[in-house]
Amino acid sequence: MLRIMRFVFKDLSIGLVRVLCFLIVFVIGIVIGLLSSSHVDRYLTSQPYLLNPNQAFAINPNSLCTSSINETVSGNDRNGNVGVSCVKEDCLSMESFRFPKNVSHGMTDEELLWRGSLVPGNAHYPFDRMPKIAFLFLTRGDLPFLPLWERFFKGQDAMKYSVYVHSNPGFELDVLNSSVFYKRQIPSKAVEWGKVTLVEAERRLLGNALLDFSNERFVLLSESCIPIYNFPTVYKYLVESKYSFLDCYEDPSRYGQGRYNRYMKPDIRPRDWRKGSQWFEMNRALAVKVTADTKYFNLFKKYCTDDCYPDEHYMPTFVHMFHEPLNAGRTVTYVDWSVGGPHPVSFEAKNITESFLKSLRNNGTTCSYNKGKSHICYLFARKFESSALEPLLKLASKVLEY
Repeated sequence: MLRIMRFVFKDLSIGLVRVLCFLIVFVIGIVIGLLSSSHVDRYLTSQPYLLNPNQAFAINPNSLCTSSINETVSGNDRNGNVGVSCVKEDCLSMESFRFPKNVSHGMTDEELLWRGSLVPGNAHYPFDRMPKIAFLFLTRGDLPFLPLWERFFKGQDAMKYSVYVHSNPGFELDVLNSSVFYKRQIPSKAVEWGKVTLVEAERRLLGNALLDFSNERFVLLSESCIPIYNFPTVYKYLVESKYSFLDCYEDPSRYGQGRYNRYMKPDIRPRDWRKGSQWFEMNRALAVKVTADTKYFNLFKKYCTDDCYPDEHYMPTFVHMFHEPLNAGRTVTYVDWSVGGPHPVSFEAKNITESFLKSLRNNGTTCSYNKGKSHICYLFARKFESSALEPLLKLASKVLEY
């Protein structure tokens, strides 16, 4: 009898434990359910458009990546750039991807140079690609020779060129909406002569121009530059060239080799050091290499300071070290350094004569072009004072042929 009672008591104990476990699990389930319900309620009340089933799927998909055609965002963005104007467009279309119509954006320099250096793995373009020349204007403010440039571009095929302007932040070009310079200012930063910010501006111009996949040649110009040949001649000369035109030479003096910083070793050795004019012209392949570089640019940023002038050494040294076969080793922008000193000769109104302009175009010398010789050595010239504009306009059609 005692054994039977122990057995019954054991069964009752097991049953009570099972009931207790069930109750514990049940209570825990209720608590979790209540907590989950409260979180959902809070989420729904914070997303009012989801409460209306008729609006739940009425979101305009284009609103995720487009803005109103009249919308303008003023002030500085996160990159310290000037105000950004937004234009409505389908940001996922091929047209927008290969040819951004609006040069304003909010990318940082790092993001811009990364995107600009992207290279398609497929060499075949899925569109009719007309090679374009990107004219990159690096200026502090106004463009005193804008009327001359307008005449240079007038009547030319707009699919053969593009214009980009880097100016001081806050400055806005005052041009008509029919001008080739209208809304062509890129997000810019302050630039100081002789400092690495000058090279940063050049790379910024290249990065923006590389976003247009039709841009094949890139020429850097200042506000004091003028074209000394007409557009068809410039286009044919550059587009048919097998090489880029970046000035690059050895200078053993204190103004060349004397600027080398030994802390650049072993990445940049004294025998690698080169000098050249900053006014380059390069093809797309070389432009991609320059914008993709971070290692050597950062070395110059760190060690090429004070009287080093990185704008005269970074690109010549970098191209000489890694991409010399792509370069002709000379510039296509004429500059007169005959007087010596840190600045070239400036040309004023009194200097502008028919014979002077002809001498810029052809002074009796020849230069290398596609492994041959050419009587056309320079396509552009500087440094012109604003007073030279009027006489240049008078002689442009007769001598410069535009």
